[in-house]
Amino acid sequence: MTAPITTSEQDQDITATVLRERSRLWNFIRRRVADQTDADDILQDVFYEFTQAYRLPDPIEQASAWLFRVARNRIIDRFRKKKEVALEDLASSADEDDDYRLDLMLPSPDGGPEAAYTRAMLLEELQRALEDLPANQREVFIAHELDGVSFKEMAEQTGVSINTLLARKRYAVLFLRQRLQALYDE
Repeated sequence: MTAPITTSEQDQDITATVLRERSRLWNFIRRRVADQTDADDILQDVFYEFTQAYRLPDPIEQASAWLFRVARNRIIDRFRKKKEVALEDLASSADEDDDYRLDLMLPSPDGGPEAAYTRAMLLEELQRALEDLPANQREVFIAHELDGVSFKEMAEQTGVSINTLLARKRYAVLFLRQRLQALYDE
């Protein structure tokens, strides 16, 4: 039987793991979370939880896998907390609310050569980003944003619930925002 690990040894193990995994974990979180402050918060939460869990009687066998699993869960939790509107409320207003239409976010084609160039560039990049979406998310996004099909109509046509369609579009929008952020910043 082995002797129990002392607090000093635990502290050394925790420090070594944090130093070894910090950079990879930060990059993992940052690729999924656009806001640096949110990413910092998530990283700190993960390491805090790791420290607490490491001190429990049952040791963490694979620290790296454990850290990434917790980070993924914290990212999901963060996105869930940011949802301020219930899906049902979003579904009832989604068909009437034109404030979030894609064509209203692009520069006008009548805005001169610079606006036309910017619009064309954004549309090309959007096309490439759309191709990288999972098929079910891409189909919902295109149907709603580009073809103007309501969620209610899509649900009737496909047999998929409105909430599922809304979630697919939401994931598509989050992916597209992240993917197109650099272009938008320029």
